[in-house]
Amino acid sequence: MTKYNWGMVGTGWIAHEMADALNDVNGEVYAVADINEEMLQKFATEKNVTKTYTDAKQMINDPAVDIIYIATPHTYHYDYIKAALEAGKHVFCEKAITVNAKQFDEVAALAKEKGLILTEGLTLYHMPVFDQVKKIIADGKLGDIKLVQVNFGSLKDYDPKNRFFNKDLAGGALLDIGGYATAFARTFLASKPNTVLTTVKFFETGVDEQSGIILKNNEEQLAVMALSMRAKQPKRGVVSGTKGYVEINNYPRATTAEITYTADAHEQKSETLSAGDDSQALRYEVRDMQRYIDNGQDDGQLAISHDVAHILDSVRNAWGMKYPFD
Repeated sequence: MTKYNWGMVGTGWIAHEMADALNDVNGEVYAVADINEEMLQKFATEKNVTKTYTDAKQMINDPAVDIIYIATPHTYHYDYIKAALEAGKHVFCEKAITVNAKQFDEVAALAKEKGLILTEGLTLYHMPVFDQVKKIIADGKLGDIKLVQVNFGSLKDYDPKNRFFNKDLAGGALLDIGGYATAFARTFLASKPNTVLTTVKFFETGVDEQSGIILKNNEEQLAVMALSMRAKQPKRGVVSGTKGYVEINNYPRATTAEITYTADAHEQKSETLSAGDDSQALRYEVRDMQRYIDNGQDDGQLAISHDVAHILDSVRNAWGMKYPFD
């Protein structure tokens, strides 16, 4: 595998985890940028970073940087992605990759025009057990897929000033955790949903606190999702077909999948698939990103992210919820 120079924008908790993954897989972190000089220098020392920048745009334009990793609040993603692509850099951006579908379509078109890899940091795209589940489905062992059910509930402290509830920072459950659930659903649906039914409970700041979402596509497959920022739920996904169903717990970083075969009404059989290590999730991301660059294309992840971005827009439109920058 080719060694690449990664430049990181942001020094928050997920950036710390990614830096560890980069040091392990890639051998080093080449550069990091943060406007907070104290946090920047502390991060660089802890993670053995070669170069530091207080101006992310300067780092993006460093000719030695190959890949830009973005770990900032959602509202900054679009500008950094666009700047990186225009500078000829591949981009790995944390979710939500953009705050709306219009932004997504623009940066995806730019990446295609420039011949660059653009990837959204959703760990479920990279966990090895999903390849096994998809093969089981492709082999017809679950029959025709009819229904996907998926939950994600995160219990955030009550704090209207926190970014999770800040409309100016694209707060709310849909963009913070809904991307995981929607990406899971889209992964196992045959096509992009064209029907959206949904209801929402708003937080006092005007962002979505929790919601129920039903999606349907041309194949009449359904996906049913439940999201919450103020109630913990198991991160559980179920994919059901005419011959059985598969349950995947902790699906963002899943390592096992429980399959129940139901074709025989008298005797249900079960099987457990196991692959990967949840502690290695970001290392899988790094390896896959670098493999995409080596191969000149991804494994279809950006196409799923495209559909997710458009689904999330459709959900927000149904609620009548707009951000100030929409």
